[in-house]
Amino acid sequence: MVSPKRACIIVLTLISFIFMCYPFGSYADNDNITAFDSEKVNVSVYYESLSIPCATFIVKNLQEFFYHEIISIVNLHLVPWANSHVNNNSIICQNGVDECTLNSLESCAINIWNVDKYYYLINCFEFLAIDGIPKNWKSCINQLGLPIEPIMNCYNRGTATELGKTYINETTQLSPPPTILPWVLVNNQPVGKEYENIISYVCKAYKGSAVPAACNLK
Repeated sequence: MVSPKRACIIVLTLISFIFMCYPFGSYADNDNITAFDSEKVNVSVYYESLSIPCATFIVKNLQEFFYHEIISIVNLHLVPWANSHVNNNSIICQNGVDECTLNSLESCAINIWNVDKYYYLINCFEFLAIDGIPKNWKSCINQLGLPIEPIMNCYNRGTATELGKTYINETTQLSPPPTILPWVLVNNQPVGKEYENIISYVCKAYKGSAVPAACNLK
């Protein structure tokens, strides 16, 4: 069995290749494989950025959404800040300051860019989390050729904290509440411990006609 860390190294190696070969938005622009928005399956992922199970799910399992074009039938909603809480006007993260920093940056990325961009940035951040070097997050922005100014403006001007409060409130309103992380919902229904089988859940939930080839293998 390939270890999570080794799998992440393989995935990170592929990121640059995918960025070069597939322009941002390529999935949404391909009418042959894109579902109507009303037919798409809603997938929500509640997580904390320095949790190894969460990071592994993002780097490994969600990567398959893009590799197998499952993203063409999915509305992906990533929600960091799980197990965090608001204290006065600041946020306390379960795994410390580094996690708050990464949660903030990921919140900003989600709200600045479309899914084709923000997913690969978060993928890179989470690879660093698995590798134990989350402080090297700027290397991900440089590697992917993204402009640093928008995300730094979001981070430094307090927008990230406000986004964090919104995400924390969303997470606390979940019913049933999360019992494990990542907490994954498919069309608002939790999959529990079966989150590694996310593609099977998505394929079963999809009722449209633009079925990705990967669904026929499930």
